[in-house]
Amino acid sequence: MRMLIIRHADPDYSIDSLTEKGRREAELLADRLCRMEIAAFYVSPLGRAQDTASYTLNRLGRKAETLDWLREFSYPVKLPYLDAPHLSWDFLPGFYSEIEDLYDPVKWKEVALMREAGIGTYYRQVTDGLDRLLESHGYKRNGKIYDVLSANRDTIVFFCHFGLECYLLSHLLYISPVALTHGFVAAPSSVTTLNTEEREKGKAIFRCASFGDISHLYCAGEEPAFSARYCETFDCEDERH
Repeated sequence: MRMLIIRHADPDYSIDSLTEKGRREAELLADRLCRMEIAAFYVSPLGRAQDTASYTLNRLGRKAETLDWLREFSYPVKLPYLDAPHLSWDFLPGFYSEIEDLYDPVKWKEVALMREAGIGTYYRQVTDGLDRLLESHGYKRNGKIYDVLSANRDTIVFFCHFGLECYLLSHLLYISPVALTHGFVAAPSSVTTLNTEEREKGKAIFRCASFGDISHLYCAGEEPAFSARYCETFDCEDERH
């Protein structure tokens, strides 16, 4: 089975929709997806993901199932250097790099700031939702791998968000989401591809074949959006710090 995890196109967060650039990106993404055979579409309930998906769905005359656990992972934590609670996947490097357990695929949930905010509970809601869905497609979670109930070569698509994508990948690949959210960036409209591998009869894993691919933008001469990135150098006043 193949799984495509797609971040929404360039967002206008003020209206939970897309910018003009985002609409161009969604059109180019649709050009790419409409050439594929896709068994099922799933989408976050948030507007920017719904709007991104609509470009593909309308062209194909298809519908997507909206899943609440695909919404952005926006649960806040209390950080010592900020007055207000902040996203659990956006820390300053000088802070998170000093907490070794944040890099551990199990212990990260038990770090005080995560535990006190109940992040482990919210994470479990996401991963339980993912595993229920994968079981319905023939792959049942068993420890760190999946039992194959019905081997297939179907393609399923998720339209969702960068933070949420990293939490999904952390579960599928057994990696701390903190390492993913702070070490990777998925540009708007990017496509992450995972394939099942059943090297032993009845036992499957998901292997990431590509992360954050935006070849559909480059093919059309469309520059990727900066959203989710931070300043390349500290003295750059035009980029987010």
